[in-house]
This record gives sequence, structure tokens and C-alpha cells, in this order.
Amino acid sequence: MKTTIVRKCIAIFMALLIAIEIAATAAPKVLVVSVTKGFRHDCIPEVDKMIAKLAEKSGAFEIEYVRNDEDMARLMNPESLKKYDGVIFNNTTGDLPLPDRDAFLEWIKSGKGFVGLHAATDTFPNFPGYIDMIGAQFKTHGPQVEVEVINQDPDHPICKPFGPTFKVFDEIYQVKNFYRNKVHGLLTLDKHPNDKTPGDYPIAWCKIYGKGRVFYTSLGHRVDVVQRQDYQDHVLAGIKWSLGLIEGDATPQSTELKLSEQEIKDGFKPLFNGVDLKGWKLRNPAGRQSWSVQNGMLVNSISDKEHGTDLVSEEKFMNFTIRYEYMIPKGANSGLYLRGRYEIQILDDWAPDAKPSITGNGSLYNFAAPLVFASKKPGEWQSVEATIKGNRVTVFLNGVKIHDNVEITRPTGGELDNKLNEPGPIMLQGDHGWVAFRNMRIKILD
Repeated sequence: MKTTIVRKCIAIFMALLIAIEIAATAAPKVLVVSVTKGFRHDCIPEVDKMIAKLAEKSGAFEIEYVRNDEDMARLMNPESLKKYDGVIFNNTTGDLPLPDRDAFLEWIKSGKGFVGLHAATDTFPNFPGYIDMIGAQFKTHGPQVEVEVINQDPDHPICKPFGPTFKVFDEIYQVKNFYRNKVHGLLTLDKHPNDKTPGDYPIAWCKIYGKGRVFYTSLGHRVDVVQRQDYQDHVLAGIKWSLGLIEGDATPQSTELKLSEQEIKDGFKPLFNGVDLKGWKLRNPAGRQSWSVQNGMLVNSISDKEHGTDLVSEEKFMNFTIRYEYMIPKGANSGLYLRGRYEIQILDDWAPDAKPSITGNGSLYNFAAPLVFASKKPGEWQSVEATIKGNRVTVFLNGVKIHDNVEITRPTGGELDNKLNEPGPIMLQGDHGWVAFRNMRIKILD
């Protein structure tokens, strides 16, 4: 009799252990929400199918759909949410009828996962708490267009499906209330998706929200994008990361310019720090502040109605080597002035049969034409190294020597002053056209 009782106790104990183990290893439960109160995207059914396939094939999570107001009231009240580990907003729009919006945010903060797809940033436009949680707010979009997306963190599991850059034809969102010091950037653009003017246009990011994990990607408006394998792998990794099933950095990246060990050894120092306008001032203090810092870029923005303003370094230099990169859109015109007097022209004059010109890109403006035409197309980053000693100037454009120890005997136009034998600042032309600079560093010479 005692043996039978012991055996029954052991059996019950083993059953309890198995139940505990099963509970401990049960797949996380995720709500997939596609309720809309604004524009309803045609891709929603395809995204629902994609998420179901990802859940089934990976076995990493289980899903339940929230497709109408009744589902939302039943499954997303504070008590019901306790049963779930994460939520995916599948192209939600407008002010959703959440039973308790603040409680929903607290639920995420407690350690839950949130994934936002495409129009998720066009949700709760008047709810600052939600905008803060997801990391940005939809502003506008232009016509669908092919863009070359920059992979900011190729080693991150959410980004591994893509190469260093990749092309996609999609509806590209522009957002507002976005702050890079609050998110870990994953995918981005360094120019406007449609008009190609330089600037910061984020595509995907992740962040920690309280103890929760938030992932957002703006890609996926088009069904053919949703069906791409790299996009599906991107979303799957984002879901798994949000649930804590895989690791990946969520620390905001610094945009501060970091020089190489060799450049530091050679005596270079940052000229533009990549973070703010420290060390720079407007040539005309009353001029329009057309310069801004965007994701490590120094960007000059020109409107149809207003010109920009030249930007001048507070420090002055005599003999030096300067290195920098710049990018312009089609039709742009700018320049960089050595000592504030000698302009290295920046101009969109690229053509298959282009020839060097005394006023063309890379020229010492209206003084000396480049030895060879070495310009890249607009929208591409171009690199410059210029050395000035006394009144002699040597310039490399995109690795090609275009000026060789040119004796420059006068200002080139638009100069700050005529004090040719004195130190002067670096001046960036801002009154003509769009331009972005980055990686600006300088080495003082004897």
C-alpha cells in the first residue's frame, strides 16, 4: 500500500515538473493588431499572412489577431494584456480604441515587446506618450521611389539580412519628433528619398523603453516588399529581438567625429565635431540659420524663397591640410574657402563627357581649372584633401590630384577680406545651394 502511494506521489511530482518545464519553455504570445482609424493599407492581409508564416516556421512565438474594435476591447484591456508577451502594430493608423492607453504603455515598460510596421508611426498622432515610445511621428511621404538604404549596424541581427547598402522600391516615410540620441539606428538614408537633397531620413531603429524593447521599420508599404525574403528576415529578427529571444545593441550611436589612430598620430584634429555647431558661426549674424547638424552631417538647406548664409569657423588658420567629404543634389552650387579667401568650387557639373572648367567642380574658382575632371555624380559623397602653404595650393578630389602646388595670388570672389598674408577661417558657402559636409578634419602645418 505504501509503495503504491509513493509511486503515485512520484508520478504526480514528475507530472508537475513536466508541466513547469513546458510552461517555462512555452513560446511567447504576441498580439498582431491591424485596427485602423485612418488610411487603411492594402498590404495588411499580406503582412498578417507573413507574420503567421514567420511564427509557424520559426516556432519562436505564437500569435493572436486583433482586427476590430471588439477584439481590441477584449484582448487589450489591462487584465487581458497580462497573458501576452508582445504586440505587433501592423500598419495601424489614427486614434485606436485602446481600453487604457496609459496602461498599455506601462505594460510595454514592464518588459514587453513592441514591433511597429510602416504606418505604426501614423498612429495616435495626438498622444505624446505613444510617439515617445515608438520613437517618431509620421510627417509625410512623396511618390513611391527606389532608394538605396544605408545599413547602420550590419552586425545587428535585425540588419543582418541586408548588405552595407541595398535598394528597395517603396513608399518612404518622412518623420518628425525623432531624436537619434534616444534610439539605436538600424537603417537610414542620407538624402531625401525623392528630391535627393542631403539630410537625415531614418528608416528603422530599435530602443529600450523602460524594461521593454521597441523595434520599428518604415519599410513594407508594398506587397512585393513584404514578400521579399530579406524583409521577412528583417521583421522576424525584429520580433525575436523585441521578445528578448535574441540579443542586439539598443544603445544610441554617437555621431561624434572619431579620427583614425593614424590621423591622430599625423596631427589631424576635428574641424566639425559631428554633433553640433560648436566652433562655427554665421558670416552674417542676422542671416537665416540655414545650417543644421543631422546624423553627423553638416547640412545647408535652401528654400525656394530664401537663400542660406555662409558658415565660418571661429578658429583661423595659416598653413594647413584639410580633409572633408561633401554631397550635393542635382543643380547645387556651393564651395569651401581656404582662409576665407580661396574657394574650392562645389558644383553639380557632372556629365559623361565633362571637361575641367575654371568655374567647375573642384576649380579654384575663376582662377585655376582642375588638371583633370574627377567629379562624381550628384547624390554621391566626394572627398577632398587640400593643402595650403604660403600662397601655394594642392588639391586632391576623390583621390585624384587636380591642383598641383598652384600659386594663388588673389582672392577668388566672395571672400571675407583681402588680407592675403594673414591666417583666416574656413568658410562654407551657404547662400547658393544645398550641400552637406562630413568628416571634416584639419592638420596645422609649419
